[in-house]
Amino acid sequence: MTKVACIGECMIELKQADAGLFSRGYGGDTLNTSVYLARLGVAVDYITALGDDPMSDEMLVGWATEGIGTNRVARLKGKLPGIYMIQTDAFGDRRFFHWRENAAARSLMDLPETDDILQSLATYDVIYLSAITLSIYSPQGRTKLIGALGSARKHGARIVFDTNYRARGWPDPDVARAVFGEAFAVSDIVLASPEDLLPLYPDESDEQLMARIPCNEVVLKLLSPGSIVRFEGASREVRPEPIKQPVVDTTAAGDSFSAAYIAARLAGAEPVEAAHAGHRLGGVVVCYPGAIIPRSAMPPDILPGTGSTRKASQ
Repeated sequence: MTKVACIGECMIELKQADAGLFSRGYGGDTLNTSVYLARLGVAVDYITALGDDPMSDEMLVGWATEGIGTNRVARLKGKLPGIYMIQTDAFGDRRFFHWRENAAARSLMDLPETDDILQSLATYDVIYLSAITLSIYSPQGRTKLIGALGSARKHGARIVFDTNYRARGWPDPDVARAVFGEAFAVSDIVLASPEDLLPLYPDESDEQLMARIPCNEVVLKLLSPGSIVRFEGASREVRPEPIKQPVVDTTAAGDSFSAAYIAARLAGAEPVEAAHAGHRLGGVVVCYPGAIIPRSAMPPDILPGTGSTRKASQ
């Protein structure tokens, strides 16, 4: 069975409820992708660090309930997960506020078990991470992780990098540009967007942004609905079906796109078909508040030609 590892951070999520209150859940870009991958039938492990507190326990139970493997989750005594709060406007556009400076996940590359975790990456078929993943580690930690990705790739793993860029997570743009270059160099698939890349490469066209990414398979999710897919030197524009319900929260739109894209590719879909799958799932996710939609809201026809959300790994 094809197996995916997702590396990153999960935080406590506070999202707006009625009467000025907030409801509590959990989320984080790579964790969100893990959940949607599991719901699409992909065998996936989440690699991170958590504390030894009740909220970390709750996260692990929730992930296991979703079918996500947790054997590679480090537990740190006296540490806690980070927190983020989502604020949305009348159009569903969101702002995030974070409290994560001392979160357990930031220590993942500096633990006694770090080497074992990194060596285990070579046992996976696909490894997924984001720019946010790389931003939470020290420079030495990033070097360790990127080196391990290169080693895993030599053993046959495919590396998928999502350019999810948040400026506040980086000391300055020059550091981010250098790390992006290193990540591009070890990636087989890059999932990008002008929203992520233009702050680092101002005033460049979509074509110029894509030209910066050397790997064979690139998806650029556009600012207007749609994407450009480049595969084996040829580019195609993909336009999604219109969203028929009101957009209430764009949180995890990109994360769910990534999950459906990866799941579709693992199921044998061509890149353009996979991008359509990503747009289909993202178009459902934005109609619900928070990062993770109810299981009952998962549409049955995300993956091309399956008519089911549970066939990607069969």
